[in-house]
Amino acid sequence: QAHVAQSGGGSVQPGGSLTLSCVVSGVPSGLNCYGWFRQAPGQEREGIAIIYGIWDSRWYADSVAGRFAISRDDAKNTVSLQMNSLQADDTAMYYCAADPGDGYCDTARPFDYWGQGTQVTVSS
Repeated sequence: QAHVAQSGGGSVQPGGSLTLSCVVSGVPSGLNCYGWFRQAPGQEREGIAIIYGIWDSRWYADSVAGRFAISRDDAKNTVSLQMNSLQADDTAMYYCAADPGDGYCDTARPFDYWGQGTQVTVSS
């Protein structure tokens, strides 16, 4: 049975940094695509970062490009999100997602596996 363990997050002052991580275990095959999503109170869920394929293709939402970095370790079925220069607008619940399907991947993919979510709060 698949299990997704998400860690990291917490509270930080504006301009600070945090790292989120996600480990997917118990899956029957390799994972091609990972994504990070976030949802602020009263807002829709937003896809913010994707990594996929054998060449580690990456995509970032404009709201985080240049500040956040997604990476993965295929040997450990792990994905991380390094978040720098955090702003108040980054406050949200953050979720990781993973999917084994081959080929192109974006935030519209129906990911098979989801983390439980972790809160990130940016406040002075």
